Amino acid sequence: MKIELNGSPHQIEAHKNVEELIADLSLSGEAVAVAINREIVPRHQWQQRQLQLADCVDVVRAIGGG
Repeated sequence: MKIELNGSPHQIEAHKNVEELIADLSLSGEAVAVAINREIVPRHQWQQRQLQLADCVDVVRAIGGG
C-alpha cells in the first residue's frame, strides 16, 4: 500500500498502524510527533490509528540543541 511519508512516496504493508510505522522507521522510543492528513495523532492513539491508502503522513523528530 502506498502512502506519502514526509513528502515522498512510501510503500507499507496493508493494515499497518502508526505505532508499527514508527517501529519500522526505527524511531520507537524517540521524541517524535505524527500528523496524518494534517491532523496530529496523539501518541496514545498510535496503536488504534490504521494507515489508509494515500494517507499523507508527517513524522517530525525533536532535536535538542543550544
